[in-house]
Amino acid sequence: MVHALNPDAILFVGDLDDGQIRIAKIINDLSIPTGIILGNHDKGIDTSGHQLKSQLDLLGDKDCGWGNCSWENLLISVVGARPCSAGGGYYLSEQVKSVYGHISIEESVDIIVNASRKLPSKLPLIILAHSGPTGLGSEVSSLCGRDWKAPSIDWGDKDLELSIDKIKKERSVDLVVFGHMHHELRRGRGIRDTFYIDSTRGIAYLNAACVPRKGIDSNGTLLTHFSWVEFFNGKLMHASHRWYRDDFSLAYKEDLLN
Repeated sequence: MVHALNPDAILFVGDLDDGQIRIAKIINDLSIPTGIILGNHDKGIDTSGHQLKSQLDLLGDKDCGWGNCSWENLLISVVGARPCSAGGGYYLSEQVKSVYGHISIEESVDIIVNASRKLPSKLPLIILAHSGPTGLGSEVSSLCGRDWKAPSIDWGDKDLELSIDKIKKERSVDLVVFGHMHHELRRGRGIRDTFYIDSTRGIAYLNAACVPRKGIDSNGTLLTHFSWVEFFNGKLMHASHRWYRDDFSLAYKEDLLN
């Protein structure tokens, strides 16, 4: 379906397959510009980090975690936040420690900021994360609000918020895209906020975690979800959630940038 929709690039926000390499293999075979950050479920149950390392080796330069991605003739650049994050401030799993080492929060910030410095400052900058940053609200329906346990609190990544603050002093940050916090709230409490623009700082935040990505509408039609953004002349001009039919036609669209 990805090739049929023909985007200029595709970004994956993680939680592919609980540490297995099946979906990583599919992503690795994509011929369009691709960036990915692995999520907390991708670390697997093997605390030695073998499952995580196998995925990273397979993905190669498509992996943006604690790094960056850019492509020739594509007028965007991507910085990856901390891989395999489970939100909640700052925490490294045993798997992440096994692969990356014992990285402190200060070191994580330095890694992310330094990755941004290696990219052209004239291009729009997208920060790709699994969990979004702290600072986007503490309500259950906030972009990174905790909904599975009372009280509701801000469950974002503190190192990502600090990184954005530092990067913003040197260049623009146009879009922060992430997943982890599912759109549908626990215990039938409605739908999470999924998009926010900080107009003062010029940063857009997009939660792409529509779970499951495949579903059936009231007419029995099988649908697949994508979050879709468009840049024009270096500016974010369009953002939407889209649901496509199996014949690649657009069934529904929720415009976010009004």
